[in-house]
Amino acid sequence: MNKTLIAAAVLSLSSSLAHGADYVIDSKGAHASINFKIQHLGYSWLTGRFNDFDGQFSYDADKPEASSISVNIDPASIDTNHAERDKHLRSDDFLHVDKFAEASFVSTKVVKDGDELDVHGNLTLHGVTKPIVIEVEKVGEGKDPWGGYRVGFEGETRIALKDFGIDYDLGPASTHVELELHIEGVRK
Repeated sequence: MNKTLIAAAVLSLSSSLAHGADYVIDSKGAHASINFKIQHLGYSWLTGRFNDFDGQFSYDADKPEASSISVNIDPASIDTNHAERDKHLRSDDFLHVDKFAEASFVSTKVVKDGDELDVHGNLTLHGVTKPIVIEVEKVGEGKDPWGGYRVGFEGETRIALKDFGIDYDLGPASTHVELELHIEGVRK
């Protein structure tokens, strides 16, 4: 009977090693960022970031299509390095953070595309949920100096402001926002 229990434990352990691991996004250690840029009048780029977010993901290098990710973003944490502009972006002209205090992304599927991953999911912003695709590349993975294990990715996507109910007229060159994501996770 003990041999049966030992065999079951070994099978259980080996099957859990064959599956993906769960990670917490390291936003507290500032090893992750959600950045954006939008054209300013067609002459230059306005850049910024969201300072407060958290999330988690599951990833298996041998089966990346089984991966998933969930991220929560505080839209009031928008930071373009200009206090008056940030105040305007938080207003009802744009993010309307008094009414829409949360934004999020939840993946629905991951498709391997050569060395890249196409992460499909639902972005909720300004009270509107729309499907988007984020093109993702793995940056690296391995043990960290503190005894943990990490994996990191970078990704990008482009969204139309009007798709999320933001219709403030910034001119014809400024209808879309480009998102650039850097995500490093610590294995749980």
